[in-house]
Amino acid sequence: MVVIGIDAHKRTHTAVIIDGNGRKLATKTCETTSKDHLSLLRWAAGHGEERVWAVEDCRNMTRRLERDLLAAGERIVRVPPKLMAHARDAARTYGKSDPIDALAVARAALREDDLPTAHLDGPDRDLRLLVDHREDLIAERTRAVNRLRWHLHELDPEWDPPARSLDRVSNLDHVLHRLTQLPGVVAHLATMIVQRCRNLTEEINAIEVEIRQLAEKLAPALTAVPGCGALTAAKILGETAGVTRFHSAAAYARHNGTAPLPVWSSNRARHRLSRTGNRQLNAALHRIAMTQARCHQPAKDLIARRRTAGDGGLEALRVLKRRLSDVVYQALRTDCIPKA
Repeated sequence: MVVIGIDAHKRTHTAVIIDGNGRKLATKTCETTSKDHLSLLRWAAGHGEERVWAVEDCRNMTRRLERDLLAAGERIVRVPPKLMAHARDAARTYGKSDPIDALAVARAALREDDLPTAHLDGPDRDLRLLVDHREDLIAERTRAVNRLRWHLHELDPEWDPPARSLDRVSNLDHVLHRLTQLPGVVAHLATMIVQRCRNLTEEINAIEVEIRQLAEKLAPALTAVPGCGALTAAKILGETAGVTRFHSAAAYARHNGTAPLPVWSSNRARHRLSRTGNRQLNAALHRIAMTQARCHQPAKDLIARRRTAGDGGLEALRVLKRRLSDVVYQALRTDCIPKA
């Protein structure tokens, strides 16, 4: 069997073939169209009938390549960038180039036997695109609101709308009505910004409705978890990108950064929060944990028991997030089972 490592870029892909002992057999660089992918497949077929493709896990660059290879019946594994970096550091050659990176990807895939297998994108990618677009619009509105507040302060230093009040259409209409009565360029600019904020708010609200409907349809078990709203469920679904690629709940906890890290000192064994893993997933789990710690009695009891046993607040929260990771994992597994 041969392993074909891919270093992907926007305009070109570089492939390196290695044998079962990690020896480099051939190198090829091609462009990123489906026609070029077909020529890459023919080139790879000349070096062995049994092969596996290893691509760096950066799907914005490899999505078309993966789709074309999967359509041809090829097997693809995704290599996390940190594994590729370790393989490159351990190589006998120095420097960084596309062939060196592709070789590092191939050797990392040869060394690791439990890498996630690529599959075609499902509806969870559509959900992620909607969530990302909504967050971009919110960031754009935040910048506009910041500019608006400076203009309002210049028009009247005492005119200071309450915090987080300019994300509602009714409040923006009130500001717009008052601005129409003021002359000058500053008032004119503020009026245009208010209209822009109003349009963004309406677009954000419309996308949020679409996200809620899609999340409740795709993940009824996940949205049933206490503290997990539709927007948080949508974020989890999009960032997980297919729960079946994780072979266990522990692997999922490692991916989302809730697996504990040992920090033993002297004869005392303890653990702390991890700063690794997918931080977007970790933030979503953190929101669920904070909500449950305030409103869900089993979570409140768990934190109380841990603190009574000597844990600090962060250590008790770490335990809660770790258990929530298993709950979310099981809910995702339940939701991915085809309905009869």
